[in-house]
Amino acid sequence: MSINVKQLAAEKAVEYVQDGMKVGLGTGSTAYWAIRKLGERVSEGLKITAVATSQASEDQARELGIPLVAFGDIDSLDLTIDGADELDSKLQLIKGGGGALLREKIVASNSTRMIVVADESKSVATLGKFPLPVEIVPFAREWTVAELATLGCEPVLRKNGDELYKTDNGNYIADCHFVAIDSASDLALKLQGIPGVVEHGLFIGIADLAIIGKNDGSIEIIEGVRSI
Repeated sequence: MSINVKQLAAEKAVEYVQDGMKVGLGTGSTAYWAIRKLGERVSEGLKITAVATSQASEDQARELGIPLVAFGDIDSLDLTIDGADELDSKLQLIKGGGGALLREKIVASNSTRMIVVADESKSVATLGKFPLPVEIVPFAREWTVAELATLGCEPVLRKNGDELYKTDNGNYIADCHFVAIDSASDLALKLQGIPGVVEHGLFIGIADLAIIGKNDGSIEIIEGVRSI
């Protein structure tokens, strides 16, 4: 029987959740398994409250009986579990393949601890093979996309069928194709300086721990240094 390495990593991360915690629920194919396991533990008596980073994750949590609270009712989170599209040895991440990068960054940045769960294919020496998602406002999107192109990438507006993809926030996603990202911190600063950019998918100094599931059934754990 083949091993589901995403499930392996996600279920290991859920072991860090303790009674009474306020937990951030990530978005994506690996976070799905973490939410499912959390639902099992809640049904067994684990007492937590949670917030979700997307409508899809919120719907899944409700179906599993995970207690959700409004953001206005809490001031911070103890732990967020989320996936990544790429991560390096410094726990710098590319996120946003699922389109929830803005909400994911807000939630992770307001958590005491962020655990990243991934399969080994997401672990890279240098970020950039996966297109970097950048959330942009619809207004004058052509100008914003043109400005993104000056950073050395090929930006492509994400589509949902024949229509432009819209995030849960009503914005667009420009998937920026780089050959490699030599300095994620420098690129992040340049992206933040472009009017029209709401947020980008570079998560730097946010993740505390990565749990990586491997095809041989083992798990690799990487400790990070949080700066946010």
